[in-house]
Amino acid sequence: MIDWTETGASAFAFQTGSWRVRHRKRKGRLVGSTDWVEFDGTCTAWELLGGHGNVDDHFLDDPAGAYRAATFRRRDPSSGLWSIWWFDPRFPRLDPPVHGGFSNGVGTFLAEDRLDGRPIKVRFIWSGITDTAARWEQAFSPDGGTTWETNWLMAFSRTA
Repeated sequence: MIDWTETGASAFAFQTGSWRVRHRKRKGRLVGSTDWVEFDGTCTAWELLGGHGNVDDHFLDDPAGAYRAATFRRRDPSSGLWSIWWFDPRFPRLDPPVHGGFSNGVGTFLAEDRLDGRPIKVRFIWSGITDTAARWEQAFSPDGGTTWETNWLMAFSRTA
C-alpha cells in the first residue's frame, strides 16, 4: 500500500487518471435510514497548479437520475491544509468546503454545514489508497462531531 502522508503539493497525485467508481449512498441522511442505494460511475482526475490543486470530473449513474459532478481541491500555501469543494449541478448552492490533510495514509477533511436548516458537521475520509484503488466516504454529525453517520461511500478502481 502506498503511504500517502504528503501534506504539501501533490497530496492528491494518487487520484490522477481514470477510475471506475462503485457508489453506496444512504437513501436518507440523519433520519435513521438503514436503506442504501448502490450504483456505478466513473471519475477522471488531474493535478493543477503544480500539484497545489486537483480537479475531478464524475459521471454518476444514480438510479434516481444520472448526473455529472466535479470536485475542486486547493492547498493553502500558508497552512498546508487542503480545501475541497463539490460541484453538483442539481443544486443551486455551492456547499462550504471541507478542510484537512493526510496523516498515516488517511486523509480527513471537516466542515460546518446545514442539513434541512439544522447545523451539522461534514467529514470526508480518503483511505485504502494504492496504485489501483482508493476509498472515499462522507459522514454527517448532528451533534458537533461526537457521533457520525456515514451516508456515502465511493470505492475507486483504476482503469487501464
